[in-house]
Amino acid sequence: MKKVIRSLCYFAKSPNESILERLDVLEKKLKTAGFVIQTKRLCVSDQSIRVLNSLVKDENILLSIGSVDEVALEKQFDEFIDIDRCSLNLDLTNSDIGLNQVEYLLRIIKRKASKTFNFAYTFNNSPSSPYFPSAVYEKDGFSIGLQPTDLAVGCTTLEEWLERMKTVWQEIYDLFADEEDFLGIDSSIAPLFEGDSSLVEFVRRIYGSFDASVLTDSYLKMTKFIKDENPKPIGLCGLMLPCLEDFELAKEYDDERFSIERNLFLSLHSGLGIDTYPIGIDESPERILNILKVVQGLSNKHKKALSVRFVSDGKSRIGEKTDFQNQYLKDVLIRPL
Repeated sequence: MKKVIRSLCYFAKSPNESILERLDVLEKKLKTAGFVIQTKRLCVSDQSIRVLNSLVKDENILLSIGSVDEVALEKQFDEFIDIDRCSLNLDLTNSDIGLNQVEYLLRIIKRKASKTFNFAYTFNNSPSSPYFPSAVYEKDGFSIGLQPTDLAVGCTTLEEWLERMKTVWQEIYDLFADEEDFLGIDSSIAPLFEGDSSLVEFVRRIYGSFDASVLTDSYLKMTKFIKDENPKPIGLCGLMLPCLEDFELAKEYDDERFSIERNLFLSLHSGLGIDTYPIGIDESPERILNILKVVQGLSNKHKKALSVRFVSDGKSRIGEKTDFQNQYLKDVLIRPL
């Protein structure tokens, strides 16, 4: 099995050099056990982005200041724009959402559109998830998030893949069970790219097409399993449907089979919201507002963590093909929301 860890994330209220050394120790322990580590990350609370960036000299470590309110976002907006590797999310769980909140996204698009990749609106967010930009600090310690789609290589049934995930979760748990700062495993299904790493590629193999899978209970089975069978759950533990990061899902979008409505349908019973969904620079602010209100309402009604991450290249309009120049995002022809 190809055991890929998408994110090894340490959460620290007051980060220092010893925390960074701890990340290195954890990385070595996982590599020795046969895991591939894609990224190391650090999420803090109540910290200046610029100070945090100066503290962490290793440019390969991704940074987040977690969830912020509108006052904090306004205060650090320029720093957020300037520092490429830093992420954050705006918590709108209890906000009276209006065009003022939409304006933050529009400002990011105008100032530096690539930073839309590092920004999300969140609702009833779960703390200590190692996945950015939804990560939020609750207490010191580390959590681990996998790219579990790679474990599906050679699997001919959904159940076979799920059992492989359980085996790997247990392996990680056994590895760190005695570590006091081990917060847990975010068992979210986080797909990426194409082939073995794509959730849609696996679904097509099992059901014949993405369309055929949507009205089965397969996504419910996935979500129930990753919540119930995880030996030490932390964070989101849900199904991610990143429209442009899962390149096969991006093809479904291009073929008009992954609308916002279908995205929300799957998110409501299985997923975590709207993720890396393309948006044209001429999209109606009122349409964005309506979507945020719907997601907030669904999240509050069902007490479910949901988020919204729209991405833009800063120049493409509806009907034009994107040019993200981002290895993690598949270019597509933008459609209206």
